[in-house]
Amino acid sequence: MNRLLASLCFFFLLYTVMTSESVNLYIASKKMDQATLTNQTEQWEGKLKELARTKNIAPVNARIDAIWKGIPGYNGLQVDEEKTVKRMQQAGKWDESLIVFREVEPAVHIDQLESSPIYRGNPEKPMISVMINVAWGNEYLPSILKALEKEKVKATFFLDGSWTKKYPDEAKKIAEAGHEIGSHAYSHPNMSRLSLTRMEQEITKTNAVIVQATGITPTLFAPPSGDFDQRVVDMAARYKLKTILWTADTVDWRNPTSEQWFRTVAPKINNGVLVLMHPTKSTAEALPQLIRYAKEKKLALGTVSDTLSTRRVPSY
Repeated sequence: MNRLLASLCFFFLLYTVMTSESVNLYIASKKMDQATLTNQTEQWEGKLKELARTKNIAPVNARIDAIWKGIPGYNGLQVDEEKTVKRMQQAGKWDESLIVFREVEPAVHIDQLESSPIYRGNPEKPMISVMINVAWGNEYLPSILKALEKEKVKATFFLDGSWTKKYPDEAKKIAEAGHEIGSHAYSHPNMSRLSLTRMEQEITKTNAVIVQATGITPTLFAPPSGDFDQRVVDMAARYKLKTILWTADTVDWRNPTSEQWFRTVAPKINNGVLVLMHPTKSTAEALPQLIRYAKEKKLALGTVSDTLSTRRVPSY
């Protein structure tokens, strides 16, 4: 009996609350808030679609250029309407600074094209790379590594196999500093003059000693003296190596002054440029100036793989 009486009292109180004017007003206001939010969201979605027409950037496909040969693609940008609307709902207002973009990959990537040498990154990408071919010059490596560390720049070092075999600790230091490691063949030959068997040996022996010294398997191959033919490119590709040349050459092996070194390459520093150098006195002295110059031009600096990737560079 007491239980029945308690139940009747509960339902009576519940009925009273549900039919009260204040509760009805609260429910009505919530319905109105939801309707307002839905209407506001629809307005924002419409504005975002309009903005996307001017703010979206189409991706650039990789291609084979008549002069530059293999040129990698570059991601586009697209307004992410769903994430943008969520951010604006949280903020409770329309604010273009809250717009979220997502990267859109190109339909054609460099790996989908025929094997080709690569001289540069995509000309739309505001990034350059320092590429250092190492077969000698140990005495200048410490100052070069120090300059890169000070400027917070990662470079790509292409290591000669015989040098790596002789100086495994030096190779390990470069890798442990976080720099990218590539192959520069084993005995610095003119690759295009070699038989296929010898060509293959130059590549596989170098890979083996680099792995032994650093634990890294190279994915990039810089032919000594820039000498190659299509057989070399195809052989490198067989071992999953991209053949890398350069866009700007410091010609530091001629022992220029640091001023001459800088004047040689500075006019060529622009989007997607790969800058070739060696561990020399002029490079050790002029490299910091080059890095600062690139930064002043609002160019990011990364490894060769960074520059060749389709990833976009964040705006300064």
